[in-house]
Amino acid sequence: MKIVKNSVVTARYTLTDAQDNLIEEGQEPMVYLHGGYDNIFPKIEEALEGKEIGFATTLQLDPEDAFGDYDATLVKVEPRSRFPEPLEVGMQFEGMPEDADDADESMEEAHIFTVTDLAEDKVVLDGNHPLAGIALRFSLTVEDVRAASDEEIAHGHVHGAHGHHHEDDEDDGLTGDEYRSYPLH
Repeated sequence: MKIVKNSVVTARYTLTDAQDNLIEEGQEPMVYLHGGYDNIFPKIEEALEGKEIGFATTLQLDPEDAFGDYDATLVKVEPRSRFPEPLEVGMQFEGMPEDADDADESMEEAHIFTVTDLAEDKVVLDGNHPLAGIALRFSLTVEDVRAASDEEIAHGHVHGAHGHHHEDDEDDGLTGDEYRSYPLH
């Protein structure tokens, strides 16, 4: 079966930077709904269109095709008193960018801010995705292709391994919009 709109694609992947330094070797294959549902980067979807099980490729994605350019305005220094203790580098908090005015707040998505540095009375937060500003190489091998269920098409994403929808199903697609959907550990 060829990969076409409304196919569920299962692929093994390895992710490196442009210098071939390993970032992630997927322990679990990624599984996504093909066909413009924003479950995977468009450049990857474009490369897999029309391909079959066994197809293998390596693609380089520039930052604008992956997690975007690094945005220095998303780095904030906040008073430590605003955060719970214990506080550690690597902890994440959800928040709105400071420059969002009240009218735009409901329209704009909250960012995940990661604690990148701690001082006695200050906390440095970074709202960029950890891979923002980095050119990435994806080595992919297609392991399975199947037709999506009507329910998966209606919902715009793959459901559990057997096509059942569970509240705690994790989306294994690769998008720049969500941290939790990207299988980085």
